[in-house]
Amino acid sequence: MSEEPRILEGITERMVETPRIRTHVLFSGMASGTPIVFIHGNFSSATFFEETMLALPEAYRAIAPDMRGYGLTEDKLIDATRGAADWTDDLDALFETLELTRVHLVGWSIGGGIVMSYAIKHPEKVLSLTLIAPISPFGFGGTKGLDGTPCTDDYAGSGGGAVNRDFIKRIQEHDCTDIDPNSPRNVINAVYYKPPFRAAREEDFLTAALLEKTGNDKYPGDALVSSNWPFVAPGQWGPMNATSPKYFNTSDIVDVHPKPPILWVRGKDDLVVSDTSMLDLGMLGRLGYVPGYPGEDVFPPQPMVSQMRAVLEEYRKNGGKYSEVTFADCGHSPHIEKAADFRKEFLEFLESKA
Repeated sequence: MSEEPRILEGITERMVETPRIRTHVLFSGMASGTPIVFIHGNFSSATFFEETMLALPEAYRAIAPDMRGYGLTEDKLIDATRGAADWTDDLDALFETLELTRVHLVGWSIGGGIVMSYAIKHPEKVLSLTLIAPISPFGFGGTKGLDGTPCTDDYAGSGGGAVNRDFIKRIQEHDCTDIDPNSPRNVINAVYYKPPFRAAREEDFLTAALLEKTGNDKYPGDALVSSNWPFVAPGQWGPMNATSPKYFNTSDIVDVHPKPPILWVRGKDDLVVSDTSMLDLGMLGRLGYVPGYPGEDVFPPQPMVSQMRAVLEEYRKNGGKYSEVTFADCGHSPHIEKAADFRKEFLEFLESKA
């Protein structure tokens, strides 16, 4: 397997020097087109958006960076204590360098949280937000209720310590096999998509994902010992700590002005971002996979989708507009699994905001 993913015809790539970080960026379309910026999620990269980029009408210019910690972008640490701020500051530096003044933003999974964070800080630069299977506004893991109440005072059960260590080991070994459930190939096929779906570009996607930077201060990040179940709490480095509710919260989007229109797209059978996520320790504890579970009163599964809907309803009440689209028979990657349906919804949304 190549060490770098193959790039589709019609996509160009470039290393963009910004004041903050040297960023690997994919481009398609005319430079004069209205910019649409695509932000990937965890264990992925800009590569996962290439087909969507190429399907855009000529009126748009597609731009997809590998975010800090991922892909071919310069290897710099993520200060998790800033939440998503390292990513959003990197984005703003990229926009300044590329002379982009207003953009449509598309974010998948963690990328959904990043674009919401960007809109909170720079609402005047955002034409619209498209959230593809976005993480909860209250981060990933360790909260309960629609208002994101922490399950414990130290946010135990979220952050770098909540990630499967065997999976990390296999990323570091560049395991491309399919002989173990924790192999990166099997995780992508079982968790990103609803089986039996397999992506046509499976090898390129796997190659791109395996470029993620790993280590105690990278992915998944460091962890602290906790006296609260499941006995690990967030540290201060890496993407999983940056999206822990200890540091991450995008519920303030309800107060931004101006309010960009929001399209929220998700798969009905998503195992990653769900009210019953199979990557959430609360859910795994309830099912008996993690010993010592203290019960649902203390640590229920995080209602991720319901939390997002509650925040977006408040956004609507405060004068914003959003629409929710759910695809049946679809997992965590609607833009890949239901490509034609996603593009139809996405383009109709863009054209309605033109």
